[in-house]
Amino acid sequence: MKFFKKNEEDAAILQEAVSSEDVGTAADVEAVMKKYDRESNIRTWEGLPKQIIRYLMAAFSLYCIYVTLFSNALQEVRLSMFVGLIAIMGYLTYPAKRGAARSNYIPWYDIVLMLAGSVPFFYYAANAMEIIKLSARITTPMIIIAFIAILSLMELCRRSVGIPILCVVGVLLVYTFVSGYQTNPNIYNVFRRVAYTLFYTTSGVMSTPITVCAKYIVVFIIFGAFLERTGISNFFIQAANSVAGASSGGPAKVAVISSALCGMVSGSSVGNTVTTGSVTIPMMKKTGYKPEFAGAVEAASSTGGQIMPPIMGAAAFLMAEYMGVSYGEVAMRAILPALLYFAGIYIAVHLEAKRLGLKGIPKDQLPKFGQLAKKFYLLTPLIVLVWMVSTNTRTMQTSASIAILFAIGVGLINKDERITIHKIIDALEAGGRNVITVAVACAMAGMIAGCITATGLASKLLSGIMTASMGIPLIALFLTMLCCIVLGMGVPTTANYCIMASTCAPILIQMGFPRMCAHFFVFYFGIVADITPPVALAAYAGSAIAKANPMKTGVNATRLAIAAFIVPYIFAFSPSMLFIDTNWVEVVMIVVTSLLGIFGVAAGLGGFLYKKMNPLIRLIFIVAGLTLMYPGSATDAIGFVLLVAVALFQRATARRGAEA
Repeated sequence: MKFFKKNEEDAAILQEAVSSEDVGTAADVEAVMKKYDRESNIRTWEGLPKQIIRYLMAAFSLYCIYVTLFSNALQEVRLSMFVGLIAIMGYLTYPAKRGAARSNYIPWYDIVLMLAGSVPFFYYAANAMEIIKLSARITTPMIIIAFIAILSLMELCRRSVGIPILCVVGVLLVYTFVSGYQTNPNIYNVFRRVAYTLFYTTSGVMSTPITVCAKYIVVFIIFGAFLERTGISNFFIQAANSVAGASSGGPAKVAVISSALCGMVSGSSVGNTVTTGSVTIPMMKKTGYKPEFAGAVEAASSTGGQIMPPIMGAAAFLMAEYMGVSYGEVAMRAILPALLYFAGIYIAVHLEAKRLGLKGIPKDQLPKFGQLAKKFYLLTPLIVLVWMVSTNTRTMQTSASIAILFAIGVGLINKDERITIHKIIDALEAGGRNVITVAVACAMAGMIAGCITATGLASKLLSGIMTASMGIPLIALFLTMLCCIVLGMGVPTTANYCIMASTCAPILIQMGFPRMCAHFFVFYFGIVADITPPVALAAYAGSAIAKANPMKTGVNATRLAIAAFIVPYIFAFSPSMLFIDTNWVEVVMIVVTSLLGIFGVAAGLGGFLYKKMNPLIRLIFIVAGLTLMYPGSATDAIGFVLLVAVALFQRATARRGAEA
């Protein structure tokens, strides 16, 4: 029997779970995601047009790989060509409104918008040297071209990414014009300066976010697409089954482990929820978990995959670029926060299983270690990538390209999911399509950063937060957290971090927080926007599969991922968690106390340990957990005493109740 082939009994069980009326179908998932997720609303191409678009996307991926590896052209030429091609691919993919189901159709105005968004960038690429020499003395036609391109990109952002980020860009653009007019009340000069800053310099659309996207992210997105087609997702799920499937409430624990592993590669909370959730959510429901809880477990775990080193959904490479440190340093410092995040979800899942009296998967239905060992070669591309990047053997983009070749080689060896020419083109097509939303959002992030720089808004934001927080660091962090969650709603992970790094991180740095802590703080809270209502895309995807209420699923996911809301505060006040200015004794202490604290908070929120808790006991557990997680010997001692005392009291009363 092949490793990934189910025996007849297992297949029957899984089919029964999936075909049950209580489990959403692929059509249900698609309907929900089209309602809430901009990326899921794409044009319908069939027959020959579908093949043309498919090969265009694949060719675009190959072009991106070639440019990032071999091109010696000016940065302005490379970036303007990249954004111009993104505009073409974007308008070929995303219609003007939701529910546009007409096949093989693109209206005339979309063709006009596509040309308006691409031709100005191609014009810039063809005349880059002359434009650079002109500096700020750009002509009137050049000003018009710049604004046409910017408006076209903003419309593509509305279609592919969503309105929240577009609102931020729009408000900042208006503010930039007003600020410029107040400084120099000549409307022509204001338009010329804004056009020059946002379009013709590397301080606007073509600033750091799009540079990193074109140089690094695009190759890693394509690598992720290839890796998915080697069968590694199935391997991760089977490995998680082997480790935790037989324990109490096993399928939920399998979801936590497998989603952590798959999510760090895929770089998409929603995509990972749909991929692994289609297997784990039906099994969780069949085990006895409520639909909204099953969907929440998968959503919270899939979202956390993007904070899981070493890949972190490609965000690690962005963070390294923004902070001016090595990739290896970012991945190393992310280890403890990620482990605490998943420990919190795992504990909550275990306590829920105990409360409901749930069993695990029978051991005879689980894969054996010997079978798993035969598939360890599937990890080769990941190992090669991490080794080359962390040791600086090759550049990041070269390492990712070599890892793609290893992924193809591994796919040729894997008899169960052997890679073919068809799958290679599929991977290139998927990579090209996945780049669109990230690149558009990165372009918007560049415009946000450009507006903030041009107007000096950063100092005003800092002053505003300082005034609102009355100089109290905790309140300042809380306000920054709210900004990150709001700005991160519905935005892809990598672009999300670009926005946070441009807007929120500098504020924390100027307030005295270490640079590393500030960037990790905004990154974490940008990520949890995917599971925080009202715009909780990963939770909506999980609810569609589980056939649960989307809002209830989002609330449950937020509760499960409570560690993501607490851990950033810990490393903001105690950088030891990120291995900053510390020793191994301090690290061990903070890990132990944080784990105990997460246990206390998870138990209090779940309302069960040895038996059901009354409201007072739940409150004491939560307070004890938070006290343990707050840095300081005195708070650790108080929290530990409270936690142990209440846990022993709960155990004693549970035993007396059982005896009675």
